[in-house]
Amino acid sequence: MEQLKALIVDESPIRAAIIEEGLREAGFSEVVRLDTTVRLIARIGEIDPDIVVIDLANPQRDTLEQMFLVSRLVKRPITMFVDQSDADQTRAAIEAGVSAYVVDGLRRDRVKNIVEMCVTRFRAYARLEGELSQARNALEDRKTIDRAKAIVMKARGIGEEEAYALLRSTAMNKKKRIAEIARSIVTASELLG
Repeated sequence: MEQLKALIVDESPIRAAIIEEGLREAGFSEVVRLDTTVRLIARIGEIDPDIVVIDLANPQRDTLEQMFLVSRLVKRPITMFVDQSDADQTRAAIEAGVSAYVVDGLRRDRVKNIVEMCVTRFRAYARLEGELSQARNALEDRKTIDRAKAIVMKARGIGEEEAYALLRSTAMNKKKRIAEIARSIVTASELLG
């Protein structure tokens, strides 16, 4: 495993030591521990860990909800250990983006495998999220180009192929993407329309 910096969030020094031992055995050279969740998001930003391991033992619902908020805001792999959970809490953890939600499984010999799975799952999810974002952007660009073509066709009295060729040549001449030229045409049309 590559060298990563880990952050452990755990009020219990004994439980944190178990996690730290497991992380060190897994090859983590730098492990930072926080014993409080006060200013957690800011602290994560300051520490800049590659992975966050949160141990909540027996969490109250408010604490869990706060940690789920953290997992939504912090774009890093998050492993969460809890001693007990119900189906709603497990579902909420998954929906919040917790990469590994481990119920009643805090043992030193399991930490390495759980953390490796967490990082792998996070990377796969991030890749899928990136691909989805690219697909959405491409679809939005396509819609904007189609609107711009319709505006150019109407304004110039030309066909669709000619309108697209005009957009393309303008983009090449201006060293911009066709979608940027199309957005400019749509915006100008909305201002003048």
